[in-house]
Amino acid sequence: MILILDLGGKFSRFLGRRIRESQVYCEIVPYSYSIEKIKAKKPEGIIISGGTPTDVVSIDKLDKGIFSLGVPVLSIGYGADIMNEVYGGKSTDPSTYDYNFENINIDRESLLFNGLDEELSLWLDDEYIIETIPKGFSQIARYGEKIVAVEDKKNKVYGVKFHPEIETSQDGKDIVDNFLFKICNCDKKWDMEKFIENSIEEIRKHVGDRKALCALSGGVDSSVAAVLVHKAIGDKLVCVFVDHGLLRKNEKQQVEEIFKDQFHMNLITVDAKDRFLNKLKGIVDPEQKRKIIGEEFIRVFEEEQKKLKDIDYLIQGTIYPDVIESGMDGKVAVKSHHNVGGLPEDIDFEILEPLRQLFKDEVREVGRLLGISEEIVGRQPFPGPGLGIRVLGEVTEEKLEIVREADYIFRDEIKKAGWEDKIWQYFAALPDIKTVGVTHGERTYTYTVALRAVNSIDGMTAQWVKIPLDLLEKISTRITDEIPRVNRVVYDITGKPPATIEWE
Repeated sequence: MILILDLGGKFSRFLGRRIRESQVYCEIVPYSYSIEKIKAKKPEGIIISGGTPTDVVSIDKLDKGIFSLGVPVLSIGYGADIMNEVYGGKSTDPSTYDYNFENINIDRESLLFNGLDEELSLWLDDEYIIETIPKGFSQIARYGEKIVAVEDKKNKVYGVKFHPEIETSQDGKDIVDNFLFKICNCDKKWDMEKFIENSIEEIRKHVGDRKALCALSGGVDSSVAAVLVHKAIGDKLVCVFVDHGLLRKNEKQQVEEIFKDQFHMNLITVDAKDRFLNKLKGIVDPEQKRKIIGEEFIRVFEEEQKKLKDIDYLIQGTIYPDVIESGMDGKVAVKSHHNVGGLPEDIDFEILEPLRQLFKDEVREVGRLLGISEEIVGRQPFPGPGLGIRVLGEVTEEKLEIVREADYIFRDEIKKAGWEDKIWQYFAALPDIKTVGVTHGERTYTYTVALRAVNSIDGMTAQWVKIPLDLLEKISTRITDEIPRVNRVVYDITGKPPATIEWE
């Protein structure tokens, strides 16, 4: 177990995935995590991870006692500044931060760099460096004449100003592995086969003779959660699929076919379109929409629970990025996910989230090991709130019909062009704007459709996809020809960050 103390920014998420890829379990916790809680986790190592001082508020909440626990500590970026402060050293404090891959000379005698080349390519701001070395420390890496890494060899405390967790850096991965295996003496025990085995045993033990209800959307996460729990408790699991009117075209039929016919699960479909749309009437704020949808989901499940009798548990496909983005210390870090930050307080269930500690790529691996078809495991993500957050502004039946058809056309043309496996996620959104256009020689004033396509590993970061222009043109033409209420199509070329993948 490696414990990552998150100082803010995006770096901790990269680091978490990188450690898991090396088959070592890790958890990301807020920088304000108490010493008592840290001790209770019994970590083999601690990493203080963060970007720049501008990422963090009230850094005094970080308990400096972590450096006295006798556990190896690796401090990265701003974490190295904090370490320097504790031990009496000093770092520069530039007014701007400009990171690039730079060639860095390292001391191969240090366990952190043991076995690596003398010169490494690492992600660094060449002005954001260690100015004075703390007492008891020695320098172990330089950029030119500038100090960028130090160590207290005796106490196994390390500070680095570069970011080894950036996923495109092989040198960085080797450094992280050195910390895991040569300094913390971790074993490679984190693998998905063992996760499945342990999860089935824990679920079976926890649920016992009682029954569970699974919130099944047909997406990757809820599908994997459903099959995993079904493996554990069999017919004591009842899956409920809520048709909330916010689904993609033909989604309901596909879910029923797969889980009733292929998996032979006890599946109940609830028609709740009217109640969801009524609740969303007049609501424009995306956070409020998410919370309304999350609460209404729970209410539907509670009603089904009363009909079915003796159901004590609600199974949800919550995964680790949901937890992180919803905030780990009571504050919303990015947005409330409907099954995390959007849950009401008065829930008449005990929530079970068997995938809560997994990143997206790990969930897919679990699904494949469970024998779930690639049709499900490899499908692109679809948000729990559905089209409710792809219709910007107030959600209406008219807008839903538009975005549903536009999304279907987009996906249909991508598939026909052979691009389906080249894009991690692609969809249509409906901005809350109308623009002037011309159709059949007459002026129109109607909707704009926005297309979004990104590549990512687990949704933590994403890069927009350069779809061929002739394919985009074909998609645009079909949308404006087949959907009379649309006269303009735009393509989103923003990565994550600064944007999120969804528009709301």
